[in-house]
Amino acid sequence: MQTEDRQVHSAPTKSVSANVIRGSLGNLIEWYDWYAYAAFSIYFASVFFPSGNQTAQLLNTAGIFAVGFLVRPLGGWLFGRYADRYGRRAALTLSVALMGVGSLGIAVLPGYAQIGSLAPLLLVGLRLLQGLSLGGEYGTSATYLSEVATPHRRGFYSSFQYVTLTSGQLVALGVQIVLQQILTSAQMHSWGWRIAFVVGAAAAVTVMWLRRTMDESANFKLAVAEDTADTQRGSLRVLLSYPRECLTVVGLTLGGTIAFYTFTTYMQKFMINTAGLPKEQVTWINFVALLIFVGLQPVYGALSDRIGRRPLLIAFGIGATLCTVPILTAVSHAQSALPAFGLMMLGLLIVSGYTSINAVVKAELFPARIRALGVGLPYALTVAIFGGSTEYVALWLKNAGHENWFFFYVAGCGLISLLVYVFMGETSRTSQLERETQELQEDKAKRAKVDDVAVGPA
Repeated sequence: MQTEDRQVHSAPTKSVSANVIRGSLGNLIEWYDWYAYAAFSIYFASVFFPSGNQTAQLLNTAGIFAVGFLVRPLGGWLFGRYADRYGRRAALTLSVALMGVGSLGIAVLPGYAQIGSLAPLLLVGLRLLQGLSLGGEYGTSATYLSEVATPHRRGFYSSFQYVTLTSGQLVALGVQIVLQQILTSAQMHSWGWRIAFVVGAAAAVTVMWLRRTMDESANFKLAVAEDTADTQRGSLRVLLSYPRECLTVVGLTLGGTIAFYTFTTYMQKFMINTAGLPKEQVTWINFVALLIFVGLQPVYGALSDRIGRRPLLIAFGIGATLCTVPILTAVSHAQSALPAFGLMMLGLLIVSGYTSINAVVKAELFPARIRALGVGLPYALTVAIFGGSTEYVALWLKNAGHENWFFFYVAGCGLISLLVYVFMGETSRTSQLERETQELQEDKAKRAKVDDVAVGPA
């Protein structure tokens, strides 16, 4: 291949931090929009469904929330393919644009009283659009953050994916708290909830502009240079030639996604319904715990750059297998806020071994030409089946009178992932990312030598 075909560093580039911020902010907004639906459903459930049984209305909105999870694998496939063919920047910009359209649509959607059964149908359609967007966001943003990161600091920079993911949940909760202080309950049920979705749509427009100005990944440019015919990039057929890597993504995600949803989104309901703690206390317990959890991610990510990814994953697997049952059992008997908070934090300390580095581990498994698809699709399938059903399984077993079986279910999934961690290699040492970086550096050195020869002696 000629040198001019391999010029992947010709344009001036922004700093790594600037690109990471642009990529991460979009992730935050996407997750804010996703969690805003769950946070404000208690207010808009009566708007989109026939009046009557409040529980039935909430179940309908919860069902639509679950539908959003089901289409995430489709989003992982569509956006992964798009990102591998046309670039990470283009896919990330499109992803946040679709999420913004979904949020704006929900904000202005007429209710059941105005358009009848068309209202919930349109709500389902808009939620499907958001599910597609979020399904594509994870794999593409994980790929982008891992690729633009400085070599030997990829764990630190890629950890910001879960920083912004959890921050989106915190911002949605914060907006809800602010609106509850400003507006009356009647106003919140009537129109106040729409403000949260307007905020999400406006933020999405801002982030869409920011993403258009971020640098394309040099790894993607290298993949384009090596596959000018566009026959390999984003190909599902090529991805299936990496069965071990795909199964590794599924295995390492299984225990992690169930543990994450157990100790974050489900924990609030668990503390109220099982432990019997006051709602106000539980809200603050979860807010403070998640805030600390956000700060833990870059710390664990930086640690993985020093000692490797595998030790952190194994530590998570051991903790999830051995400690989940005792922690959840103790939370169920907690009689005050302080021990409940301490137990939740212990769970989040364990979960951070997975959340902080799972993005970079998956990215290190695949070559650039199918990385976004390889990271996004197996992950989305696993999350749709296991992560999205976590609360349902927990509540179903509680309703059946066997709530403690759920504790063992989480621990068992942690054990499965632990076995994957034990037998998988250290991805930071066999990283496809580092191989590409070395190739880019060698190509840059060759071009510099060619330029020196062309200029000649002064």
